[in-house]
Amino acid sequence: MEAFLVSLSTVAIAEMGDRTQLLALVLAAHYRRPMPILAGVLCATLANHALAGFIGTYLGSYLTPARLNAVVGISMVGMALWTLKPDALDEGSAAPRRASAFLATCVAFFIAEIGDKTQIATVALAAAYAKLAWVVAGTTLGMFLANAPVVLLGHAFSRRLPLKALHLGASALFALLGLVFIWRAFRHTP
Repeated sequence: MEAFLVSLSTVAIAEMGDRTQLLALVLAAHYRRPMPILAGVLCATLANHALAGFIGTYLGSYLTPARLNAVVGISMVGMALWTLKPDALDEGSAAPRRASAFLATCVAFFIAEIGDKTQIATVALAAAYAKLAWVVAGTTLGMFLANAPVVLLGHAFSRRLPLKALHLGASALFALLGLVFIWRAFRHTP
């Protein structure tokens, strides 16, 4: 259960103000059909984070517990620093007009998540925890929970987000998790 809760909270907080959240806002404004967009977010995130989780599990199997904790800890501290840099939606990220809302969201979200901080966090969390299903479920639900209000409430909601405070909070969470894993690494070092 720890893997699920840490994964959910880490990704939900890290997603605030992220480029995929901005993409959800663009898709919601463009299509004005929240249910297919939410379904697309869920499907794309599940596929992307499952792939990231498998990669994390594979990498984690080659590391000793001390090295694994050190790598995860250092990556989380790196994520804390990365989170302080706000994202901007890339030009041309919006879906083509003729595509269905669901298909456009699936494709756009899957591509936008490649190399994103939430995907990298999923790799690190899957490497750290032996429960791949719980990590993927947590990161996917965290992504969904962060994007659902944006899709449902649209542009009016985005004006009221305290993005700077959210980025600072996410950064602090990543830094705290990083320090916990680094402490675990030192505890396991002979």
